[in-house]
Order: sequence, then structure tokens, then C-alpha cells
Amino acid sequence: MPETIVLLDMMAPERAERLRALLPPGFVLTHGTARGDAHMKEIIAEADYAITGQVGVSGDVLRAGRKLKLLHKWGVGYDNIDIATAKELGITVARTTGSNAVPVAEFTIGLMLSALRHIAYGHAELRKGHWTTGRLPGETYTLSGKTVGIVGLGMIGKTVAKLLKGFGCPILYSKRTPLDAAEEAALGVRHAPLAQLLAEADVVSLHCPLTPETADLIDAAAFRAMKRTAVLVNAARGGVVKEQDLVVALRDGEIAGAAMDVYATEPLPAASALLTLDNLVTTPHLAALSADGFVPTVKRMFANIQRVSRGEPVPPLDLVV
Repeated sequence: MPETIVLLDMMAPERAERLRALLPPGFVLTHGTARGDAHMKEIIAEADYAITGQVGVSGDVLRAGRKLKLLHKWGVGYDNIDIATAKELGITVARTTGSNAVPVAEFTIGLMLSALRHIAYGHAELRKGHWTTGRLPGETYTLSGKTVGIVGLGMIGKTVAKLLKGFGCPILYSKRTPLDAAEEAALGVRHAPLAQLLAEADVVSLHCPLTPETADLIDAAAFRAMKRTAVLVNAARGGVVKEQDLVVALRDGEIAGAAMDVYATEPLPAASALLTLDNLVTTPHLAALSADGFVPTVKRMFANIQRVSRGEPVPPLDLVV
């Protein structure tokens, strides 16, 4: 009997066939066709293994997986998975640590440039037939030579720092456990308390996980501490930024601009005030998507599933619980 892998996210048939082409022998693949816990509970019920990309996986969904041995995150962040329930049920949780570091870091640089130069605004206005030279939402700034503050210096944050070397940017970083002096020197970064980072950075780029400590980390007080010419970039998790405070800060000119790829509620509601701001770049959680990474990441997930199928442990790098 083949074992069943279910992808809990909705997926176009063409993409599902690309996944099936990479399936190891002895496995079949199904996937979501609707949103919501009710549908996920239905499709996980007979699955041996499950994969989640962007959808949250609640305890109720996990309990519906009567045969479930492993839940695999397609990516890195697992804050939307009920880890406590997974441990209680004896379900292994894994992720593809570092697999999206380059795509997310490159996308982050793109968001920085777009926010500083109003690229997205100019594109949107030109498609409406508006030639907006001289009527931009604010001043434009180059990235070269600007001080960048990186909040959270894991694999993605470190890759952002490496890419910024070409721009000649002084880089501050905030991290619970600072790097040693040799690694700081190799990356060209300098540790700073968050308050100092916010006060000195021209670009504040978020790359920390969403935890109780980082929830609403960037709030009204943080925006008041930033330069009025600074921009905020968030390609980490939406809950790290208090979105209502960001709206006020952008409308009142407390900061010059921002770029967001992640949101507290996803998909972002069409009525969100974030979509009314000309000095905010918004993208729909695209940073980790890269055709270059599709095959190696999928093969890595399937290899971890095969390990569990054979009764072997998930490699420590990818193991969550």
C-alpha cells in the first residue's frame, strides 16, 4: 500500500503535477482545494504525512490526522503550527532550514529599493496612465551607503548582510545572542541594542521569528524612535509589526515609507488600511517563492518523509520537534 502525503495548501493542478513528478516510489500526493480548517481536517484524515506552506495548522487539524506521522513545513517559520499539540500527539514536525535564505534575502533587497525609490508606486500609476514624475509620495533615496538595521540575524539576515556589502552599507544588527567578533568582522556587521538600531538606521529590515517576545515588536514607540527619512521592510512575519501603528506612522510622516510581504492576517483583507497608503509597498507573501529552489526544497522534504517512513530520525538541522 502506498503512503499518502497531503499538501494542506491550495495548489494549481499544474504545480501539483510538478510535485508528483518528484515523488519517491511508494507515495501518493493529494492537496488542498479549499481554504479553512474544515477542509484541512477532511484531507488530513487519511494522510500519513502532511506538508504546509503558508496555511496555519491548528490543534484540531492535527487531531484529525489519525495516521499522521510527520508534519513538514515547506519553508522555515513554524509559528502558525500548533507545536504543543504535535508534541502531545507524537507527530514529528520538520522544516527546510535555510532553504529560502537566498530568495528571501534577494526579495528583501528588492523591497528596500522599491520603498526607497517608489518603484511600485511609479509602476502602478503608469499602468493607470499617470506620468508621476514630480508627484511621488515623498523624497527618493539611494540604498548605497545607508545604514541598515537588521532585526534578527539568522540565515536570512546574514544573507541580507552579505548582499548589502555591494551597496557599501554600514550594518547594525539586533539579536538575543550576539555573534562572536570574528563572525561580525566576516559579515561586516555591528551589534546594537534595538533602541540604538531604530534610532540610527536608514532602513530597518525585520528577519526575526514571531514569538511572544517579538509580537508587536515594532509599534508606535518604535516608529517614533526611527528617523523620519527611514523605511521599514518586513519579510519576516506580519505579527512582528503592529499594523495599525504602521498605518498611523506612514500617514503622519513619522517614517518615510515601508515595504511589507507578510501580514498579521493572510490573505490580507481587501479592506485593509494598508492598501490605502501610497508610501507602502505591499506584496502577497512572495519572498520565499523561487523556481530555482523548487526542486531542491521539495526533494529535501520528500527525503525527510522517506526517513520517517523507514523509521529513521529527521536530521537535527530540519527537526523542530
